Amino acid sequence: MSMTKPTAASERVAVSLKSLIDLAQPAALLNLHRHSRRAQQSGTYVSRFKGRGMEFEEARMYQPGDDIRSIDWRVTARTGKAHTKVFREERERPVFIAVDQRATMQFATRGVFKSVLAAKLAALLAWSAQHHGDRIGGQIFADHDCRELKPHNGKTGVLRFLNACVSGTSAAIATNKPTLPLDAALARLSQHARPGSLVYLISDFRGLNHQAEVHLAKLSQHCDVVLVFVYDPLEMHLPDKGRYRFTDSERDVVVDSSDQQRLLAYQQRFAERIGHVQNLAKKMQMAFLQCSTLDEPLRALTQR
Repeated sequence: MSMTKPTAASERVAVSLKSLIDLAQPAALLNLHRHSRRAQQSGTYVSRFKGRGMEFEEARMYQPGDDIRSIDWRVTARTGKAHTKVFREERERPVFIAVDQRATMQFATRGVFKSVLAAKLAALLAWSAQHHGDRIGGQIFADHDCRELKPHNGKTGVLRFLNACVSGTSAAIATNKPTLPLDAALARLSQHARPGSLVYLISDFRGLNHQAEVHLAKLSQHCDVVLVFVYDPLEMHLPDKGRYRFTDSERDVVVDSSDQQRLLAYQQRFAERIGHVQNLAKKMQMAFLQCSTLDEPLRALTQR
């Protein structure tokens, strides 16, 4: 595998595979399970195997004391004798990481683009999962594209996921595809993340609507969910006194921050947006983390 050496300037706007691979060592400091809100409420960490999915192993004759909910009705009907399903616990927990790479994430005034920050956070989480022996899967979604990766073991699973983070959203450039709203991405996420998974959703949560919240609620019923809110400092508050021009190469917007009423309204909107996501996480028993484009990703993930 050949990789060109990235420059400091290019790494601020587009993440390289090498920089994500280099995060393998620092990721060893992370403990993913401490992010579970259920663990925080009980005052301890999640057990290594708590919340795992159960895989069907065999059907055997019903024995006194067996849970009637586990009766295998198909085998019972075929043989005429009661049979019980036997399950075995999955000893590796699937860790599913959803990464927002929509247009709103291609932005920064300081530090790195939100999309770069999201990819680095995802890489740290993926390497940490690999260090703990868990399987790594995920979802990369952009404005016109969404890709899911089934959980896989080991470094192969991590590298597969990191490659998707770097290049998996290239199809988003195709403007002839319909725009994929956040709620549609979350609908797919709730379908692909298996029960018992530890799910990370890394996003700026732009476009969070009622339907998106419904999908999050459904996801939180069967998985441990961690919401990671990423933002640029300018989104939190505008600089004092001045006229500032912003552009996305197609449209220009001039903002006059000397207008105190408008400035306060701007700051209030952001406070309400992040507060809403925090309250949503609390209500649905999901963990919540936040990270600015100026923050060190590893430090942000070890705050809790």
